[in-house]
Amino acid sequence: MGCCSSRSSDSPASRVTRWRSTGIVALRDAKLKVVPQEVLQVGNSLRTLDLTNNKIVEVPQEVGTIVNMQRLVLAGNLIENIPANIGYLRNLKILTLDRNRITVLPEELGSLSNLQQLTVSQNSLLCLPKSVGDLCNMLLLNVSDNKLNALPESIGGCKSLEELQANGNTIEDVPSSICNLACLKSISLNGNKIRQLPPNLLKDCKALQNLSLHSNPISMDQFQQVSDMRMDGFGEFEARRRKKFDKQIDSNVMMGSTALDEGIDLR
Repeated sequence: MGCCSSRSSDSPASRVTRWRSTGIVALRDAKLKVVPQEVLQVGNSLRTLDLTNNKIVEVPQEVGTIVNMQRLVLAGNLIENIPANIGYLRNLKILTLDRNRITVLPEELGSLSNLQQLTVSQNSLLCLPKSVGDLCNMLLLNVSDNKLNALPESIGGCKSLEELQANGNTIEDVPSSICNLACLKSISLNGNKIRQLPPNLLKDCKALQNLSLHSNPISMDQFQQVSDMRMDGFGEFEARRRKKFDKQIDSNVMMGSTALDEGIDLR
C-alpha cells in the first residue's frame, strides 16, 4: 500500500495540482531534454518556472501562453533560440538565460514591459535586439561572455537600468546614449576592446558609483583626458564612489582584498 500511495502522489496529475497550488515549478538538475507537457498544463497559475541545469534544446512555443509567469529561469541548458512569442509574457520580471547556446534574441523581447532582470551571460550572442531599449523597467542587464562587438544605441531607452554587465565581449565603443541612464550605478566592461568612453559619461550618469574597465585598450591617460573635460562630473562620481566604499567598510561586508576593487580601474 505504501509503495502504491507514493507512486500515486507523484503522478503527473498530482504534480500539476501541486504546481497549480504553489505557482512554482522547479525542475533543476532533472536531466530533462524537453519541457514536460504537465508543466504547460499548469497554465496561468504558473508564476515561477525554473529548469536550470538540464539538457533542453528548444523552448516550446506554448511557453508564450503562460501569461502570468513572473520568473523564467532556463540557465545551463542547450538552448539555441528563444521563440518570438516570449513577448506575450507581459508580467515577466526575471528572465535568466545564462550558459546556453543562444546566438540571437527576438525583437519581441522588447514587449516584456515589466521585465526587471535580463541575464544572458555565457552564450554566443552576436548582437542585442534594438528593442532592448524598450525595456524601460529593467534594473539589471547581464550580457557578459558573449560575442558582442557593440551595444545598441537604443540602450539609452532603459531608463531604470541600475547595473550593466558586459564583460568578456569584443565591444569597442560605448554608445553615447548610455549617458541618458540617470539611474545607472554600476558598469562592468572588463575584457573588451574599448578605447574611448562618451565624454559626458561621468557628468550625466549622476548615480554612477562603479566603472570597471579591466583589460581594455583604453589607458589611464586617455581616461584622464576625458575626465579633465568634465572635471565636475568626475568629482561627483568620486564622491559617490567613496561614499559607497565607506558604507561597505562600516557594514563589514568586505571579506577580502578583491572586494576593494571599486570605482574606476583600467588595469
